[in-house]
Amino acid sequence: MGAEVVALLASRAGERLRRSKELALVAEVRLGGRRLALAFPQTWMNESGQSVQALMRRHDVEIDQLVVVHDELDLPTGRVKVKVGGGLAGHNGLRSLKAHLRDDGFMRVRIGIGRPSGRASGADYVLSRPGKAERAELDVAVEQAAGAVELILAEGVDRAMARTNGLA
Repeated sequence: MGAEVVALLASRAGERLRRSKELALVAEVRLGGRRLALAFPQTWMNESGQSVQALMRRHDVEIDQLVVVHDELDLPTGRVKVKVGGGLAGHNGLRSLKAHLRDDGFMRVRIGIGRPSGRASGADYVLSRPGKAERAELDVAVEQAAGAVELILAEGVDRAMARTNGLA
């Protein structure tokens, strides 16, 4: 889900993502008069922290400036929430980020994908294609998540949390 949000933000800014030496697809854009480095690691999810750490060095980004957009099993499908820091909820990408950055104080835009039904494993569920109805909900969530990132940039994370998390 995060890759879709990053691609949408790049598209909105009239840019496209390009391969970088930091093992990511990257676009440097201007949103709201501010420079923003958009990136989607091309490593395995459980090694994404390696790419993010290198990108943060290259673009001189501090931990409190980093916004990570990711899927979240613990939120209902299509629900978008913003928060700062917090637990890892078994998310291997977040675990890698915390390990490489030695900090989990980054901002998060979480996109709910819900839990798998029955006995399906979380990993299989995350990697599977959503059904038609879920896909429609997730398409709306991608738009909302991109808006949340833009709101963080324009008005700050507290305002983004209040407006995004307050949605029904």
